[in-house]
Amino acid sequence: MRQIIIGVMGSGEKATATDIRNAYKLGELIAQRGWTLLTGGRNAGVMDAVNKGAKSANGLTIGILPRENQKDISEAVDIAIFTDMGNARNNINVLSSDVVIACGMGAGTASEVALALKANKQVILLNDDDESKMFFKKLSPTNIYVVENVSQAIATVENILNNHLQQ
Repeated sequence: MRQIIIGVMGSGEKATATDIRNAYKLGELIAQRGWTLLTGGRNAGVMDAVNKGAKSANGLTIGILPRENQKDISEAVDIAIFTDMGNARNNINVLSSDVVIACGMGAGTASEVALALKANKQVILLNDDDESKMFFKKLSPTNIYVVENVSQAIATVENILNNHLQQ
């Protein structure tokens, strides 16, 4: 059976302290469920924190990197995929994920959410930005799930996967 891949997208340098705490916990819980984590792979912000959380629970991590630069990789990435595509790699991130969780919000994360919606992917928004929640919910009311905390995000992933596996 193919490994379930959960993509966690979020800001690098502009991630908030709340985003980083949420990302670390998301990584832990994703790994504890035996899912594979996919991120942008960099050693910054949400990407670094979620990978470290997953590794703390012995999870498998994949990083889809924008450039071929070894020094930008999170030390907690097991499989580094160098694209040399810059932000165009965002499409790879979302298409390779069974479910996407947006932890925080920035321009790069917004582009990943939009690409995921265009691909008819299920997206979970975990952030404090009410405007982005309303915007994306309006774009795709059936594929956007707004959650308030990490536990709700993981429960929503489980529900999505259970519904998907039953179809």
